Amino acid sequence: MSGLFSLLNSTAAALNAQTQAITVTGNNIANVNSPNYSRETVQVADLGEVQTADGVESTGMTVSVTQQRSAILDQMVRQEASLSSGYSAQQGVLQQAQASLGESVSASSTSASGTASVGGLSAAINAFFNAVESYAASPGDQTQSQAVVQQASVLTDRFQQVDGNLSQVQANATAQVSQDVGTVNGLLQQVAQLNGQIHSVEVNAPGSAVALRDQREGVLEQLAAYLPVSVTEGASGEDQVTTADSQGQPVTLVSDATVPATLSVSGGSLFAGPQSVALSPSSGSLQGNLTAGSGAVQSLRAGLDSLAGQIVAAVNAAYNPGGAAGGNFFDSSGTTAGTISLDPALTAATLQAGPAGGGDNSSALAMGAVANQTFSTASGDSINGTITQTYAALSAGIGQALSTATTQLTDQTNVQTIVGNERTSLSGVSLDQEMSNLVMYQRAYQASSEVFSVIDQLLSNLATSLGSVTG
Repeated sequence: MSGLFSLLNSTAAALNAQTQAITVTGNNIANVNSPNYSRETVQVADLGEVQTADGVESTGMTVSVTQQRSAILDQMVRQEASLSSGYSAQQGVLQQAQASLGESVSASSTSASGTASVGGLSAAINAFFNAVESYAASPGDQTQSQAVVQQASVLTDRFQQVDGNLSQVQANATAQVSQDVGTVNGLLQQVAQLNGQIHSVEVNAPGSAVALRDQREGVLEQLAAYLPVSVTEGASGEDQVTTADSQGQPVTLVSDATVPATLSVSGGSLFAGPQSVALSPSSGSLQGNLTAGSGAVQSLRAGLDSLAGQIVAAVNAAYNPGGAAGGNFFDSSGTTAGTISLDPALTAATLQAGPAGGGDNSSALAMGAVANQTFSTASGDSINGTITQTYAALSAGIGQALSTATTQLTDQTNVQTIVGNERTSLSGVSLDQEMSNLVMYQRAYQASSEVFSVIDQLLSNLATSLGSVTG
């Protein structure tokens, strides 16, 4: 009798195990398209057997649900996502900067000549010096003098416009960083809250909060897109999240269910915690926006400032070699791309082709020669090479920076895809596999039901027999 009851208990446990397996399989199928879901599997373990007076009897089985997740692969996915996001942010800022020039520049062009589009700064520079040359050929032509002043005005406007556009690009990048810092701090709070919830669930059942763990991993991957982070799981299932400061030392952002250090931005730099520890992220969109805005874009603006200053100094020296007050072509106080302007006293009527008047074109010739003059910083100039060469190098430089960022993003995206596929092979849900498991568990359940039915019939027969004997 005890043997049948023991077998009945074992069969009931088997039915329970197959029921849980079917439930887990159904959950896997339901979440096949959930991006943060990791496949769950049922682990059935035999608790062993004992020797009784009726023979060997099973002590039952235990059933547990396990996530198919690798902490190493998760960290790799976060790292690759952070790198991709950083390159993407850089690419976006550099695309805006290149568009601000209004030039059609080949990303691989490093020639001194460059390629300019109509309406670009290069075209404005060429148009100005061409007008000066035409004026030198016809110094008494009022139309030519008007063209010189008009093209000079277009040139100064174009310099100011480009500088203003680049300034706006930097402002947009800074604003994006400020917005992203707020998002990052919100994500840190979410991780801390999930840590607390996971700890509460897993106090008596370690590893059981599988859905919360999936949710937390999704938040961590969002966080990594902004900032590179390292994640370490504690004994109670709570993640510790750190990032590196400017010296490469870890800064704790999340500790258990608390956020000891939130991020802030000031003066184009990132800081963490109430002590304002300086951060220097190596990847992520925060790093991408900061690097592009303060690096390539700022270098371009500085180069344009030098170019504008050199044009002002050289043209003024040619037009007004004696430095007479009120006799300059450009305003001598405007020596940057954002401030270059014509001298207030200059008009088409006051413009002179030469100091002697009449057919004297010496000043116009000297101004025209500036276009082909080779400058050198070693001689005290602001630029190296000719004006055209300098601008071509600047525009090609931003094009090359954009090309590099684009290539890096393409390569990194491929790496990210490979790592993502590797994790998917472990954690992803395969409908074919789940359907196969579902059939297997279904048949096992049916078999256990048959056994249960047989034992039930045997016990019923036995009870009937015993009842007849005692009657």
